[in-house]
Amino acid sequence: MKIKKFLLIIIVTLSFLLLFSVKSEATLDLNELDFNAQINEDGSMDVTETWNIYISETNTLFKTFKKDSSKYSEINNVTVSEIIDGKNIELSQIDTEMYHVTKDCYYALENSEGMFEIAWGVGLDDDSDTRVYQISYTVRDVIAKYNDYAEIYWQFVGDNFEINAKKINGTINLPQNAESEEDILVWGHTSDLNGEIFVTDLNKIEFTIKNYSGGNYVEVRSLFPLDMITSTGRQYDYNILDTVLQEETKWAQEANARRELKKNIGNIFAIIAMVITLLFGMNIFKNIRKLITMEKKFTPSTILKYFRELPYEDATPAEALFVLSSGFNDSFTSSFSANILDLCLKKYITLEVIEDGEVIKSDAVKITFGNNKSVEELKDDEKLTLDFLREVAGENNELTTKDITKYLEKHPSKVQKLNEKLETILETQETKNGNFIEDNYKTKNRYGIACIAYILFACFAIPVFLGLYGATPSLFLLVVILILLATLIINAVMTAIISANINVLSQKGVDEKEKWKAFKKYMEDFSLLKDKEVPALVVWEKYLVFATAFGISEKVLKQIKVIYPEITNMNSTINTYSYIYIMNSVNIGNCINSSVYSAIGSSGSGAGGGFSGGGGGGRWPEVAVADAKNMSLYIKITD
Repeated sequence: MKIKKFLLIIIVTLSFLLLFSVKSEATLDLNELDFNAQINEDGSMDVTETWNIYISETNTLFKTFKKDSSKYSEINNVTVSEIIDGKNIELSQIDTEMYHVTKDCYYALENSEGMFEIAWGVGLDDDSDTRVYQISYTVRDVIAKYNDYAEIYWQFVGDNFEINAKKINGTINLPQNAESEEDILVWGHTSDLNGEIFVTDLNKIEFTIKNYSGGNYVEVRSLFPLDMITSTGRQYDYNILDTVLQEETKWAQEANARRELKKNIGNIFAIIAMVITLLFGMNIFKNIRKLITMEKKFTPSTILKYFRELPYEDATPAEALFVLSSGFNDSFTSSFSANILDLCLKKYITLEVIEDGEVIKSDAVKITFGNNKSVEELKDDEKLTLDFLREVAGENNELTTKDITKYLEKHPSKVQKLNEKLETILETQETKNGNFIEDNYKTKNRYGIACIAYILFACFAIPVFLGLYGATPSLFLLVVILILLATLIINAVMTAIISANINVLSQKGVDEKEKWKAFKKYMEDFSLLKDKEVPALVVWEKYLVFATAFGISEKVLKQIKVIYPEITNMNSTINTYSYIYIMNSVNIGNCINSSVYSAIGSSGSGAGGGFSGGGGGGRWPEVAVADAKNMSLYIKITD
């Protein structure tokens, strides 16, 4: 059961990933984001943003700016264009805010959240493409004048900008040339500490960010000569240089400390990864030794195509299913209905299809208990099923499949407890029968769990490991992690091979499994066999019990009708072959199991001192979100 639980965890995890991937198909990735800013003598700044962007299943892109009259007065002169084959094609401006903007239109206005927003329609609701857009706008009074310097302090990308970018470039052009590059002081801020900024000419500042992750701000601060600015709405009667130097020195020291810490953490992570790699490397040699020394996989003494009778007469459906699946089955849910049918044939209970006139209710079968049967003749797995039915019935002498469903809905953990108890019983019974090797089963589970653990570690732990590091890893750390990943994969493959080749069934059990397989094949094909001895109809009542356990009862019943067409005319007044009549009326196996599965299913901003940094992102079509919300997943584990 342990390996089943781990498999369920993986399947549920992948199911959630699949669920959210419906929305994540709407993708935005900036190949390059380029800023070209021209500072003007009147204290304004003309900005052109060029978005080279891959768009998938998105209908609107947008850029927002936090409004703050103490940092700038307004943004105007907005245009949005698409560049196609080198030609700049301007989009049509509208003056109404829209969540989904009409394709090839844009607006620039204060939105309902009090931010200045530029948004434009791209029309890729259910398609994808790489586009190049240009956004141009003027920021008024963005330059502040002090007694000693003029200052530009602008957050080009805010911490609520959603889109990742492979590269961000920026150029800031001053209105005049300085006498010397040393007259221009520059600082760049970004939370990822992965940017560079330089004065590249007497009137030019350039910055670049590689591998930008959405949600991180990018801002530039510069002090430059006062005489470059003739007027601005923001003038202050004091010197700014000392204050800026103190702030930037403090922030630089903090940034350097963070860089050093990340470097040290990277070294620590590399050492930890090396130790883990060595441990997993040692496991590779242990697994090699296990593969060399492990017992050879048992194979059937005789390969059988068909087997025309029960491999052993007193087998219960749960035992047959347990051997057929080499011990790996959800015992209760798979054999529950078949055990009920077996109890019916053994006269411990009777079954009756509830009819409403000519209508047969497939969701309601009545179960009535016999009065004079000793349970001592039953095997433990049959006793467990009978005891459960009596528990559901309470003081009554009968119950229906609806009663089972209602009971399990009130006690959702009951199925798991019954399953574990029944599996323990079957392991004991089949060990006693000489078919099952319990110690090998535990060893197989241990290697199976180890295999899953290696896979989970590789899929989740390593990405988390790098994510916690939080910076571009060093080459040494990358090499160590790649070696670690290789050891995990090798161990996962080897433990999977070991688990698959451990003998859970003895040689006797393997031979019996072959008989059950051949018996199942015989039940599926007997009407097609040319040379066949047709079992009596009463024998087929018992065979149908096992067909129910194997999930082939409907197919077998069709086979019986070919040989015994008279069963089509049976009615409820005939006592002989009553079980054949019931099965011909309604698939009782599906009916009972559906009550079990029905019950199971019912339980079931400008950080760092920056100003007015803009957000941005995309808006997905509403249908994508709706599909994600409405998606349902049905998960069933079988062997």
